[in-house]
Amino acid sequence: MSLKTTIDNDIKKAMLAKNKEELEALRSIKSMILLAETEKGHATELTAEVESRLLMKAAKQRKESAEIFEKEGRQDLAQRENFQLEIISRYLPKQMSEAEITEALKGIIAAVGAKGPQDMGKVMGNATKALAGKADGKVISEIVKKLLTA
Repeated sequence: MSLKTTIDNDIKKAMLAKNKEELEALRSIKSMILLAETEKGHATELTAEVESRLLMKAAKQRKESAEIFEKEGRQDLAQRENFQLEIISRYLPKQMSEAEITEALKGIIAAVGAKGPQDMGKVMGNATKALAGKADGKVISEIVKKLLTA
């Protein structure tokens, strides 16, 4: 079942349960999917990879917004963003732990033959492709830096 179908079914459930907050979050996800489908150059059906990328982007936006609202002392808005992040996270693939990411990156570094920080670009290129949707780019970057400078 595609993400779009799953979201549609969950929207119906949220409507029946009269859960306005969840409904709002689900509709924002559906809106992103519909926009991506109507963009030039895309097929009518999105691939799982594209859907995953959309959800990762939405999750990142919600997380950053929540952090900004918390800094500004707007707990009401931060709470709303965190709730939407929670809803989006339901549909994301399971995220890798830091230990799993480190092990995967060690393998990539060995395969690329990276010797030091100057090879970070090569490693990051392969790592972002291999770990797409499974790990945040910021976390990958930090771990790569640690491994290459050690």
